[in-house]
Amino acid sequence: MTGGAARLLREREEHGATFLDLFLDLVFVFALFRLSQGLLAHLNWSGAIQTVLLLLAVWRVWSGTSEVSDRFDPRRPAIHLLIIGCMFGSMVLAAAAPEAFGAHGPLFAGTYVAVQVGRALVLVIITRGDERQPTEMRLLFWYGVSAVPWLAGAFVQGWPRGVLWSLALAVDWTVPRLGWPTPRMGRASAAEFAISGEFLAERQRQFFIIALGELILVTGLAFTSDGFEANRSAAAVVAFATTALLWRIYIYRAGEVLGAAVAVAPDPLRVAVSAISAHPVMVAGIVAIAVGDELVIDHPFGHTPPAWAAVILGGPALFLAGRAIFEHTVFGRVSRDRVAGILVLAAISPATIFLPPVLVAAAAAIVLAGIAVTDAARARGRPPEPPSRPG
Repeated sequence: MTGGAARLLREREEHGATFLDLFLDLVFVFALFRLSQGLLAHLNWSGAIQTVLLLLAVWRVWSGTSEVSDRFDPRRPAIHLLIIGCMFGSMVLAAAAPEAFGAHGPLFAGTYVAVQVGRALVLVIITRGDERQPTEMRLLFWYGVSAVPWLAGAFVQGWPRGVLWSLALAVDWTVPRLGWPTPRMGRASAAEFAISGEFLAERQRQFFIIALGELILVTGLAFTSDGFEANRSAAAVVAFATTALLWRIYIYRAGEVLGAAVAVAPDPLRVAVSAISAHPVMVAGIVAIAVGDELVIDHPFGHTPPAWAAVILGGPALFLAGRAIFEHTVFGRVSRDRVAGILVLAAISPATIFLPPVLVAAAAAIVLAGIAVTDAARARGRPPEPPSRPG
């Protein structure tokens, strides 16, 4: 191991996020806000699919940059500069996101590739002559592979761009599950991508809090944009209550013991990848809820168009689906109230044509409240449930 590279590596006993990690997260509050605003401006099936693709891209940038602090010492100036550079790229990515499928496609794709490939290239150079370099070379190779459809998609319009970017995201999201198989190197060993369960759990929780922060930001901006009338105030109360319920359902109890679940798993990398994959589903639900909250606060009474009902009820349903996947990852089972909540939200959707938006949002909040109460009742008088040991 070379002396310079050794000084940059993070000791495995050093766990926990740092102020640099929290600094990085600030950009992604802005990124999620931009995604919700883009969905609000294109509130249809095409806009929803595009928002999902953009969210997956934003998540990969955050995840890849965040993982640097798990492998390398975030106190070192070289790592500071690398992560701050990625932050700037992420800010540009977020700024371009609402029109990524329009005029800003080349900027979005070019920035994504620059951040992902550039970060990997710097780490390959940093680890030159070190046994950790093959790990970084795998990342550089596969980010280079996905760069081809990313850049190709930037210079076509319409559905071809969506197809090419979907292909790029399929590469970025599938390869980690396959062990980063690289020509002449094969698949990565479990030791090569050793996972700190404590760090992983803390960072996933922090990104979820970022998403809730974006939800509060949207609610606050919508609430203050046009006075504090009673009907708008009631809608803001429902929106804030929904945010609090999302936090309660997430953190109890899978969110609390994710680190332990990774630690006890025979294959920590598989559990980590599964947990990481569940979080974008929950965050996608929160982005939809943010759009619904803004619509409800601005227009609490009157007709509820189907597209509005889709985000007001579909957002919580999507969150619960992601939360069920997360729970299965940690405990090896899914609570019936999660499934029941999704079914109830689907069952009440036809009635939304007769209800004003604020009552539709209140109905969704009541469903979430029922799940939170059920969780609390099930836990009363029982010892905390430990995570499972998946095979």
